[in-house]
Amino acid sequence: MSEWKKVKIGEFLKQYRITIYVDDAQQYRQVTISSKDGVKYRCTKIGKEIGRKRQFLIDLKKYPNTVIFTRQGLHEGSIGLAPEEVDSCIATENMPMFSVDDTVIDTQYLKNLLRSPIFANLVSTLTPTGSAQKSIHERDLLPLEISIPNLETQKKIVKEISSQLEMTELLSSEIEKQKSYAKQLRQNILQEAIEGKLTADWRKQHPVQKGNPDYDAQALFDKIQSEKKLSKSNIRSSNNIQEKIDGDFVLDIPQSWLFVNLSELGDLERGKSKHRPRNDIRLFSNGKYPFVQTGDVSQSKYYGYEIQPASKFYNDFGLAQSKMWKAGTLCITIAANIAETGFLTYDACFPDSVVGFTPYIDGDFSNFVRYYIDSIKVILEKYAPATAQKNINLGILETLKIPLPPLAEQKEIVARVEQHIQTITQLETQIATRETTTKQLMQSILKDAFEED
Repeated sequence: MSEWKKVKIGEFLKQYRITIYVDDAQQYRQVTISSKDGVKYRCTKIGKEIGRKRQFLIDLKKYPNTVIFTRQGLHEGSIGLAPEEVDSCIATENMPMFSVDDTVIDTQYLKNLLRSPIFANLVSTLTPTGSAQKSIHERDLLPLEISIPNLETQKKIVKEISSQLEMTELLSSEIEKQKSYAKQLRQNILQEAIEGKLTADWRKQHPVQKGNPDYDAQALFDKIQSEKKLSKSNIRSSNNIQEKIDGDFVLDIPQSWLFVNLSELGDLERGKSKHRPRNDIRLFSNGKYPFVQTGDVSQSKYYGYEIQPASKFYNDFGLAQSKMWKAGTLCITIAANIAETGFLTYDACFPDSVVGFTPYIDGDFSNFVRYYIDSIKVILEKYAPATAQKNINLGILETLKIPLPPLAEQKEIVARVEQHIQTITQLETQIATRETTTKQLMQSILKDAFEED
């Protein structure tokens, strides 16, 4: 159509830079940018906690229509118009900011264009550069040409698609509520499991049988202690995190249960490798010894907490490792992503940022421990000591107070939790299908609207 013309992105996005230098004593507001939520306020930090001292100010008073993107995330859609909430926030040079020339492009038209497949396809023609982190620089983006109509037609298009996009936004909002509801359901099930509420009816039918570990928690504890290796009896410093957990996470367990230290139920041992697969030339995809990373443990939540086949292997076990953990071992991360859990489905070794839990006697201890760790994950993250990154040491895990039901009840708890989780997973699958359909609908609307006839 004659009313459409090709313009360079740099014709309607004008970069601006307001440099500031961070004062250690002052507080600064920061932003985050994602393909899902666009530009958002992230947090407020004291200057001494901000690594890069040269930052750039978002000034919506002078530049009310500001576009920001992340160089590392642009190819994934991490770009958007800055909302009022981020005015006076700071950003690094990897989040360049641009004022919108509204004599060339309507702001609402641009807002929708940036999340359209037309813009995504244009960005995909650029090749990310860099070694450590692949990124797209604005000097490569701004010269790109895109077809847009005149301002009058832009406003007309925005008006025509507004009701359709409003419908998809409402659908997306409802889907987010459903996802949050499903997540809360999972948390509620775990909470009821570790407090004994999930098996309250079971206990009425199976009263305590003194001296029987299957139906007497004290007898079970005594049996565990008789099997416990004396060499593992030393407890490390816990940094008093348990006191803080007790204040935030009050459990009302049945009178027939006990509270015990996690280290009294099983052996907790860190991985032995201080090497990381990125730079260790001894790691190969066809090696002999599977190497499980913290990311593998984190991702296991999407696979029923089963850690998927390793992608890295040690060919030479040598001095880098001194132990292979058996299939079925519960893995707990203590650095980077704190308190993520997953089960080995094969014999493997792992780094010192992962702890393996091995029960002293047979039972469903590992599943119950996972339920408990998952329930207090947020609290562990909140109180974890921080150096370069947050972490929890082995002593913190060892002194965690965990409920101890008798063996038969543990088995019943695991069976009931897994049944409920299966139902919730089916619900989440249905929600994910709706989410995909809604995204496809939105992309179809935007494609038709911004594609030149």
